[in-house]
Amino acid sequence: MQFKGRSQLIRKQGGAFAQLMPMEEYFQKSLYTFDIGQNDLGAGFLGNMSVEEVNASVPNIVNTFSTDVKKDSAGCAKSYNEVAQYFNRELKETVLQLRKDLPSAAFTYVDVYSVKYSLFSEPQKHGFELPHVACCGYGGLYNYSSSAGCGATITVNGTQITVGSCDDPSVRVIWDGIHYTEAANKFIFERISTGPFSDPPVPLNLACHREFRLIYRY
Repeated sequence: MQFKGRSQLIRKQGGAFAQLMPMEEYFQKSLYTFDIGQNDLGAGFLGNMSVEEVNASVPNIVNTFSTDVKKDSAGCAKSYNEVAQYFNRELKETVLQLRKDLPSAAFTYVDVYSVKYSLFSEPQKHGFELPHVACCGYGGLYNYSSSAGCGATITVNGTQITVGSCDDPSVRVIWDGIHYTEAANKFIFERISTGPFSDPPVPLNLACHREFRLIYRY
């Protein structure tokens, strides 16, 4: 995932860099090989774990690998997205029932999920980059740790630092590992406000012609 994101940033520099890095469309057509296990098992032994303890850690290592492989084409965990999609289906059914139960009210169902997903599946198309990496955070693959939140003061190698923002939040999707950036929220609103993701498909400024309740997809 890091290679995919960083390679496209390098390509943008042009010249020889563009020739050295693969084009984005190559990733979905590529053959991937994985050489795994040595570091995982070695870390246990180097950490003074017994053979029995290392053996006991194997299922968790393998399951973690399986979870990562199952990430969908946008680099998101498929199982988590399926929960959100299930929630959305149930919500839509509820909205349909509310329309029957309250015929004098106007309900607009807005598909925010699809708009948000496009930020992860096609970030460059919309002017964004590194959609899975927090702009304001510290640590790990996603620049996020629950113990080092945005604005917190932490100690790294004996030195106190303040967890701060990335250089350009205007091209980032995730702000602090949980919330979207202002730029991403602006993009989302601009896409949904004109109506193409609404049911019924009307602009939001025309949806309040009667008593109105706006229900968002998760």
